[in-house]
Amino acid sequence: MSGPAVVGIDLGGTNVRAGIVKGQRLIRVAASAVPADRPREEVLEAFFALADQVIDRSIEAIGVGVPSVIDLKAGVLYDVQNIPAWKEVPLKALIEKRYGIPAYINNDANCFAVGEKYFGLAKPYDHAVGLIVGTGLGAGLIANGRLYAGSNCGAGEFGMVPYRDGTLEDYASGRFFKTAYGTSGRELFDRALCGDLTARAVFREFGTHLAEAVKVILFAVDPEIIVLGGSVSKAFAYFEQTLRDSLSNFPYSITIRNLKIDVSTTEHIAILGAAALIFDARK
Repeated sequence: MSGPAVVGIDLGGTNVRAGIVKGQRLIRVAASAVPADRPREEVLEAFFALADQVIDRSIEAIGVGVPSVIDLKAGVLYDVQNIPAWKEVPLKALIEKRYGIPAYINNDANCFAVGEKYFGLAKPYDHAVGLIVGTGLGAGLIANGRLYAGSNCGAGEFGMVPYRDGTLEDYASGRFFKTAYGTSGRELFDRALCGDLTARAVFREFGTHLAEAVKVILFAVDPEIIVLGGSVSKAFAYFEQTLRDSLSNFPYSITIRNLKIDVSTTEHIAILGAAALIFDARK
């Protein structure tokens, strides 16, 4: 295996997962629960207890993906999702003090996008979007071969764009199923798998809304490929056709002809994406 050994850490609201990445391979993975409802220091202890399992003297740097607003330069997290006590945490400084190696921190959508660039479907492309379609709608952007996060780590927040009586996130994420039909995307997916025609019709409707989000993305950043991730992307087969049909009226036909839309197939993409922050920063 060639290349430096680095660590990627995916900090979620319920679990933290970490892995050692060397070259193009993930060679070790560890995971543990996050005591999300506990005090700030107790959550930090759980984070470092897991990190200690994969960090030794061979590790050159650490990348961390967090569902949070982040001051990228300072590496400070603000209002981490599902961890109430983490209102403001200088995680970069804490990591670098503990291990004496560089730490790179970004939000989970950006990690998804840069992970796909270095390890997944976006590898051949210089302009790509990693679009997470789950409980919310968010994206990470690859421009000219590198992650573009914006000046305040806010680039790619297409879910916040106004749409109908709310935002795109209200219609093009898992929220749609709950607010419009009083059920979960998971429930509808299971029903669709069993041949339920009503559930399949709901996903077809969903595809028309997601197409509107894709149009905004095309106008804004004109990617070569959009890689879908998140829980709702697993139902792609049930909304792909209406998504593509609804894009047919996009005013720039060459954009649609050249655009690729696919679903991520990369295992452990969140860990790999966190590690890819390091490679991207060194590019």
